[in-house]
Amino acid sequence: MNTPEQAAQNPQPYSDSFASLPQRTTAPQSWMVRVSDAKYHWYDLIAGFAEKPDIRDPIGRYMRRMQFELEATAEKRHLFLAVTRPRVRFDITGVVQWGFFSLKLTLPLLMGAEARKDSITVELKVPFAATMKKPTVILTENFISLNWGGLVEVFSVHDLLQHYAHTLKLPSKVAYVGQTRDPEGRLGKGRLNAMHKLRAQVGMDYDTLILVLGMEVEVSCAEGDAAALAHNEHPLVADILQAERMDVIEAALIRYFEGGNPRWRQSDERKARSERLTAVQANNHLVQYTVDLELPGTGCYNYLCSEFVSTAKRHILSCFVADGQAQVAPMPLPPPAKGGKT
Repeated sequence: MNTPEQAAQNPQPYSDSFASLPQRTTAPQSWMVRVSDAKYHWYDLIAGFAEKPDIRDPIGRYMRRMQFELEATAEKRHLFLAVTRPRVRFDITGVVQWGFFSLKLTLPLLMGAEARKDSITVELKVPFAATMKKPTVILTENFISLNWGGLVEVFSVHDLLQHYAHTLKLPSKVAYVGQTRDPEGRLGKGRLNAMHKLRAQVGMDYDTLILVLGMEVEVSCAEGDAAALAHNEHPLVADILQAERMDVIEAALIRYFEGGNPRWRQSDERKARSERLTAVQANNHLVQYTVDLELPGTGCYNYLCSEFVSTAKRHILSCFVADGQAQVAPMPLPPPAKGGKT
């Protein structure tokens, strides 16, 4: 089934031949949507790489693995957020310093368009396969390689900033919302037109990352969850229902992060999405849905903002569909639970 972006290229009326199947519920329903998993990929590395990486080289293997992971998402119904962050690079002319009698490593950085000098200190952990107590360190602008003798670890500069605590204040700004499911696999190949336009606008002063989100939907309905009921006996129906849910969730995140007049959306895409939302709402008898956007496993990159949204590590959205549009209102965060977690 076409995504709204694909539908915009080949406009056609939305039809649902599955509406009369018993797997469809007729009772009103509401959804509770949460993020089941989240992972960042440094999109610039893929988009700017013309040739296949050399898998004999540790960095080449890292690059190829990232390509495989992004290409694999083309088969999955995930959402993605295009996130921009101020440019950051390793300073290959700087000094790498080790702490006394420890694995604390201080690495030089160049921050922002002006390449301001800074640094980050991390405490390494000896991997199981290591044959050396302290690794040999090799820096490039984008990567650090740690040769432990028994193996070589490779981290991009964003990997390091994401997973190790630091005091740098760098916003993760959402500029575009999309879906990974794509028979052409354009995202993993660096061929998505919207991403080209985004990178052209932000220029070399910012880095562009892709945040892939796995979403889980808990359905409240007197007749149960139609997708769960159809999963084993009617997988095609379950997949269509899942596609509908991703379209509705995507529409809410577009409205929230990109605003009421998204700059990256053409009029035909907006029309196709409006028709789609109207049909999906009617077919599912959808009254309301809540999106709890909290990012597991993203470390120091778990705060999100946009041109229209203040930075926060958790965004809870109350949503409904009206007149073919996703209506979205931010909700207050619940009070902290015992132990200080929200």
